[in-house]
Amino acid sequence: MIEFIATAGIWALIGLVFGLIVLVLISRYKKCLSSQIMVIYGNVGSNKDGVTRSAKCIHGGAAFILPFVQAYEFLDLKPMSILVDLRGALSKQHIRIDVPSSFTVGISTEQGIMQNAAERLLGIDLDDIKELAKDIILGQLRLIIATMDIEEINSDRDKFLEAVSGNVETELKKIGLRLINVNITDISDDSGYIDALGKEAASKAINDAKISVAEQNRSGSVGEANAQRDQRISVSNANSAAITGENEALAKISQSDAHRREIEAEALRKATAAEKIATARALEEAYSAEQEAEVARARRELATLEADIIVKQEIEKKRLELEAEAQAEQKRRIARGEADAIYSKMEAEARGIQAKLTKQAEGFLQIVNAASGNAREAAMLMISDKIEDLVSTQVEAIKNLKIDKVTVWDSGTGKDGTSATSNFASSLMKSIPPMNELFKMAGMELPSYLGTANDNSNEEPKKTVNRVVGGLKRTDNQE
Repeated sequence: MIEFIATAGIWALIGLVFGLIVLVLISRYKKCLSSQIMVIYGNVGSNKDGVTRSAKCIHGGAAFILPFVQAYEFLDLKPMSILVDLRGALSKQHIRIDVPSSFTVGISTEQGIMQNAAERLLGIDLDDIKELAKDIILGQLRLIIATMDIEEINSDRDKFLEAVSGNVETELKKIGLRLINVNITDISDDSGYIDALGKEAASKAINDAKISVAEQNRSGSVGEANAQRDQRISVSNANSAAITGENEALAKISQSDAHRREIEAEALRKATAAEKIATARALEEAYSAEQEAEVARARRELATLEADIIVKQEIEKKRLELEAEAQAEQKRRIARGEADAIYSKMEAEARGIQAKLTKQAEGFLQIVNAASGNAREAAMLMISDKIEDLVSTQVEAIKNLKIDKVTVWDSGTGKDGTSATSNFASSLMKSIPPMNELFKMAGMELPSYLGTANDNSNEEPKKTVNRVVGGLKRTDNQE
């Protein structure tokens, strides 16, 4: 019994282990959706040449993932829309154009391309894949535009799209992507060259339509003239038959026939003139249309020539300007630093001077207000306030003059009645400017209450008499 239980336990354990192994094997069998690529990496064997493969790609199938030696991830085949706003691409004619477009790309399911996707895109976010594809597309677009004229790009869109698709898809395959769709939104340029081409085509179509209308009018006029001619011929035949049957009215018929010929001649003249006028008008409009087309063609050739020459000159000019601006900017920065230091110092000095002048102006304003708004009186108040200082300054001029001893040999009366001693003292006192002259130098007059100065310029010279009073000699003026 014990042996039976032991045997049963062993078989149960074996069955449990076998079941676990089966469950593990079943869990390692992975299926891939049709919208995904399953990439198995790890130890995946070698290719036909004996080179170890980095990954194994399966699209829309299933595979067994070996435990411990293999792992797997999925690549999404969902299409990705990429907006490419190409600006300022340089064409073959050296004219910059804008080509906004949209591209739809996705991970390729081709065998070799799928291997590139597994090696280069596995584990990368969808946004990073879009940016990588966008960089490749921008580079190829610029390369294609540089090899084509604007006329080819604008008029032959199929050729342009074919070139874009071929170049872009070749580069995208290198990273495992394929190009699904290309949509060029619009093509424009800053110089207006494409607009000029459109206007030229529209002008040509309008001129062709005008020529066609003129030709149709001419055909209508000719047809109408032919119908009138046939009508007149039929009428003439009927009249001729009537004349044959009516011999009595031969004279009247002759007159009628002459009158008919006159009318026919006039009608023929008018028809011929009308036909020639219509022909001349048609030729005139045709010549005018050809002239406008030639003018438009000349403008286009001139624009092409200007683009070939001027754009190169503008590029060289721009390069020189940028170099000059860089050097000037360096010098300006050095000069700006020195100027800022000088400016700060001068600004501080200016603020001090401004503050001082402001305070002086406020004081002057108060003085003018005190003088009841009279500027002259205010100036006199200011100078009157400084009279004491002025007098003190005058006194200081001879204050420190030290005369220890004066020896005078006076021989008596001089030729004008004065002695040498009195002349010395008088000259010493005259070295100080009188008060009246001091006021005149300031542009003012001495107030009347301080006395008035006598103008003796027109009076006769006064006689002087020297007298000795109290031991001092005094000089008096007499008439």
